[in-house]
Amino acid sequence: MKNLFKALASFQQEVPIIHKGTEGYGYSYADLPAILPIITPLLAKHGLGFTQLGTGTGIKTIIFHSESGEILESLFDIPQGVSLAKMNDFQVLGSAITYMRRYALSSALGLVTDKDTDAGGEQGKKQAPTKKQDKEWLNRFERVRDEDGNWEDGEEITDNWKKEVTAVRTGAKTFQQVKEAFNMSKQIEKDFLEVTSIKK
Repeated sequence: MKNLFKALASFQQEVPIIHKGTEGYGYSYADLPAILPIITPLLAKHGLGFTQLGTGTGIKTIIFHSESGEILESLFDIPQGVSLAKMNDFQVLGSAITYMRRYALSSALGLVTDKDTDAGGEQGKKQAPTKKQDKEWLNRFERVRDEDGNWEDGEEITDNWKKEVTAVRTGAKTFQQVKEAFNMSKQIEKDFLEVTSIKK
């Protein structure tokens, strides 16, 4: 597949770091509408194209060299059993497909689309460790006051909890990344590991 690899290498030399600043899961990234207008003309310039097909349980991404017919394939499974607040099953599926398409395409083409990893001037730099007192505490339930004015756990799950659980379940983050971003009590850490089915 020397023709495809040569064209892909040339494409990667020209494609910029793509970062639009869409917020999600505690970090920012470029979504598909931001990525496609940038990569499409560069792919065409080097005789490359791509297609993404549903396999029933995942997304197959095919990068092809139009002149030689050489192809490069990758397969990403769509996480099953994920639930998102205020979304029905079809909305969750649509969100998961879009999410996996972006990651699969970025992976196959070697794109940098996430600011929190190595985008722009932050590339290669080590971030200073966050002081514990500067980090937000990760709580599972919203805090409310009881009749005596004391704080206690309510019934509503916090937005941060929902976002971080979903991020780990879908592979956008690791548990270690969540732990580095938030202060977590021992009980919250235990609950988080149980909910995301991760073994410490």
